Amino acid sequence: MKALTVKQLAAISGVTVRTLHHYDEIGLLKPAYVGENGYRYYEREQLLRLQQILFHREFGIPLNEIAELLELDGEDQVGLLLRHREKLEAEARRYADLIETIDRTIAGLQGQDEMKNADLYKGFSAEKQDEYEAWLVERYGDRMKDDIARTKKAMAKMSEAEQKAAMQELHDVEQALAEGLRRGVDPASDAVERMIARHRAWVAAAWDRPCTAEAYSGLADLYLSHPDFVKRYETIEPGFTDYLTTAMKAHAARQA
Repeated sequence: MKALTVKQLAAISGVTVRTLHHYDEIGLLKPAYVGENGYRYYEREQLLRLQQILFHREFGIPLNEIAELLELDGEDQVGLLLRHREKLEAEARRYADLIETIDRTIAGLQGQDEMKNADLYKGFSAEKQDEYEAWLVERYGDRMKDDIARTKKAMAKMSEAEQKAAMQELHDVEQALAEGLRRGVDPASDAVERMIARHRAWVAAAWDRPCTAEAYSGLADLYLSHPDFVKRYETIEPGFTDYLTTAMKAHAARQA
């Protein structure tokens, strides 16, 4: 096959040029060669490696661990892909339940079907929330129990309209930051700093207490270390986890 430039690879993979440059810089995905014109060129081997990287990122695996996984031999990689497939099948079944719940809710609202109360929540996982909270307590100690309780209490005090407005604010901030990533804006720049300040203010409101620079930097570590956060941020934009947390830590360092 004809070698692809970094822009061509970005176009067919959906990964930004900036992210591909970053993968090259950290040794995760090196181009097949660099031409005399200074352009990076990628061949079939690199395309397959990028596919594996994206598989691993879907499951929230940090970049340093992905590099280790890619060094496994063929048989071990097949086993790993099979485990990925099992997880995807489980997620597909859960999403199918959620789609069914939505369809039945719509039918009920339109008077076509009477939906049982319990069916309103089919596909949602209380166990997942319990698992997440247990992970936080295990990692950060019993003090995290108070933080979780405070956050829940703060959310409970908010009206439905206030909760909707808060989530819209978070969405707007994250999308603005993701646009910075897509445009190649330095996460430590003044332009990003203004948006990160809004993000920190949102966190403080959600916590119902001031968010110190130290706590904000610690939150960045949490985002990097928990696969659910990584998966969420990589869905917004590939490479967004690293971009957001770099911006958060740069902001915290300036405020310390």
